[in-house]
Amino acid sequence: MHNDTKRQSHDWLTLYLIPTLLGLIIALLVILIKPQWFPSITAHHQNTASQNEAISPTAATPQTPLALSSPVSYSTAVERAAPAVVNIFTQRIIQEKRHPLLDAPFLKRFFSNQDEPSERMQSSLGSGVIMNDAGYILTNHHVIAEADEIRVALNDGREVEAKLIGSDAEVDLAVLKINLPNLSYIQIAESGPVNIGDVVLAIGNPFGVGQTVTMGIVSALGRNQLGLNTYEDYIQTDAAINPGNSGGALINAHGYLVGINAAIYSQSGGSQGIGFAIPANSAAQVLADITQFGKTIRGWMGIEVQEATPALLANLGLPNALEGLLVTGLSLNGPAQQSGLMIGDIITTLNDKESISAKSAMNQIAALRPGENIIIEFIRSGRKQSTVAIAGKRQSPQ
Repeated sequence: MHNDTKRQSHDWLTLYLIPTLLGLIIALLVILIKPQWFPSITAHHQNTASQNEAISPTAATPQTPLALSSPVSYSTAVERAAPAVVNIFTQRIIQEKRHPLLDAPFLKRFFSNQDEPSERMQSSLGSGVIMNDAGYILTNHHVIAEADEIRVALNDGREVEAKLIGSDAEVDLAVLKINLPNLSYIQIAESGPVNIGDVVLAIGNPFGVGQTVTMGIVSALGRNQLGLNTYEDYIQTDAAINPGNSGGALINAHGYLVGINAAIYSQSGGSQGIGFAIPANSAAQVLADITQFGKTIRGWMGIEVQEATPALLANLGLPNALEGLLVTGLSLNGPAQQSGLMIGDIITTLNDKESISAKSAMNQIAALRPGENIIIEFIRSGRKQSTVAIAGKRQSPQ
């Protein structure tokens, strides 16, 4: 009986258990060697591994701190530029005259003891930018116009009287000079032209509260026809510019100068997100001219033009499809007349730049140095022609 039981157990192992174990072993080996044959099992294994990694704090991949992905700070840019931005305080003596009726003969005997015209002091404030270590400062003409005394307060606490070197009312810039050692000065951006959408910072002294930094973007370029000055080619920005910011710096996100703050559009007197700055390269040219010649040197063509609008062209019997500037006047023996241009010609390009705006063309000509050539393409009697003019020197208004 006992032998029969042993024989049955042996038969069961032989028939069922051993084949089953062998089958499991073979299956495991196949899974390990050829996992691509069992995608569902592989995916489950990967999901399980991912869950285990997520649960295990030691297996978790370190994440970038949130602070590193936040907007960058502009403190480095401000540290680079702010020491070169100064506060400007001006004083002007104003003569207060008596009412003219008091000088009438029949009233003189009654008011003969009236005081002579008195004086009062008028103060104003603005900002400026130190442009080099020699102490030359750029600011706006309107900040120092008719001032009897100009004082400059530096970011490091020093204060000194400034000398007016020269002024250019046509572009609203002035150059001052201070004599102090160890001056911090600003650097002009040289990485290329500023673009719409670039981040910019305005630094100045709004309302006399002290040096202040505001941030915005470049909203537009080449703004003109604003009626502010003779020559207008402004950078428009929504960085807050308020009274007292005039003459201060407009810098890029790296701390380099891109403009001199000059004006705002406002119905309240404060910032409404529309400010204007003179491009730094234009301001630097004015600085160079004034320090060298005492005034700004500009190109001159001796020409008067008007936008060739469809209505104007129709009145003149010209095709409406023409675009350009209609020549309406020429100075006798001026550069334009000497080049062969005639009244009625339609200028299409100046030095390969399309001429659509009279204001832009005037700025382009003014930027020329006397003696430089300018290629003029124009249309006369329906035919395209070209000529070369030599820029003359524009006489500054008295």
